Amino acid sequence: MQKGIRFRIYPSREQQKLINQTLGCCRLIYNKGLAMRNEAYKNGNKVGYAQTSAMLTELKRCENFAFLKVVDSIALQQSLRDLDRGFVNYFQKRAAHPVFKNKHNHHQSYRTVNQKNTIRIVGRYIKLPKLGFVKIRQSMEMGKINNVTIEHTPTGKYFAVLNVEFEPQPRENNGRCIGIDVGIKEFYSDSNGNVVSNPKYLEKSMRKLIREQRKLSRRQNGSNNRNKQRVKVASVHETITNQRNDFLQKQSTMLIRENQTICIEQLNVRNMMRNHKLAQYIGSASWRKFFNMLIYKAVWYGNDIVRVPTMYPSSQTCSCCGYKNPLVKNLAVRAWKCPDCHTMHNRDTNASINILKKGLQMQST
Repeated sequence: MQKGIRFRIYPSREQQKLINQTLGCCRLIYNKGLAMRNEAYKNGNKVGYAQTSAMLTELKRCENFAFLKVVDSIALQQSLRDLDRGFVNYFQKRAAHPVFKNKHNHHQSYRTVNQKNTIRIVGRYIKLPKLGFVKIRQSMEMGKINNVTIEHTPTGKYFAVLNVEFEPQPRENNGRCIGIDVGIKEFYSDSNGNVVSNPKYLEKSMRKLIREQRKLSRRQNGSNNRNKQRVKVASVHETITNQRNDFLQKQSTMLIRENQTICIEQLNVRNMMRNHKLAQYIGSASWRKFFNMLIYKAVWYGNDIVRVPTMYPSSQTCSCCGYKNPLVKNLAVRAWKCPDCHTMHNRDTNASINILKKGLQMQST
């Protein structure tokens, strides 16, 4: 198996200068390759990775582009491979058309491959091509390193994202099954009657975020004070992201450890985000990211994830007798009594039980 591990690195001033130069060179090569392919397609010709790679070789021979020889050559080639992958995804209708990279984007990154053990951890340092030994804050052990992505975040921090090989250890969960119904007020309710509240990190930090953004709007464009305030705004966003990721990781890991089969609802989050009244709360809850974590962790440890169809009326159906109550379609109804069997239901708990039943039925067929 492979996974990505993100560690913060602390490069020296010379190393920071070389990282920023590598980011600029990779951006330059990517944009030149994209312009070359766009011009070729406009004239009815086809240009692939081989032609753009030859273009890079010619640029290195020019005196005006001698600075390309200073940075990591593998990173430059990798930027062209990423461009080629972007066109493959575009033609297979998995992504939008590749666009030019902008130096004013405050989140920059480049990727390089581990060849002949050029990337390795040595004590409290990581060995990187051209950079040498960079101080790293390592928080876990890892296996063989395949490649590394160096990131420069809007807050001015540097991170190394390592793609490593690892062997997942099997975990005993007694074959338990669970159904999950996600929500906004409560993050999710399960079929066992447990409710996990939504931490709402964005909402709790909204006053501070508004205050810092208001200060940013008053700063003069291009000034040092504006750049300092931009970092403060980015720091608030970074804190919210880290809090949310920590919460999602812990909840998904707990569910994977305790259950063999997890039944979830296949939500179309993109369409749900079109509701302007709920879009901010849906985005803050990050249901899609939570489901993705469950899916890849289930692959690691051999769990089963069953996705119940979107149109299945889990909230309207009585989990005891199967009676379908159309009045429950209104989201304002949080508790209801079944007219047939007279059972009192909590909307979310009842939905999670129905999701579990439907998921087990789909799994057995």
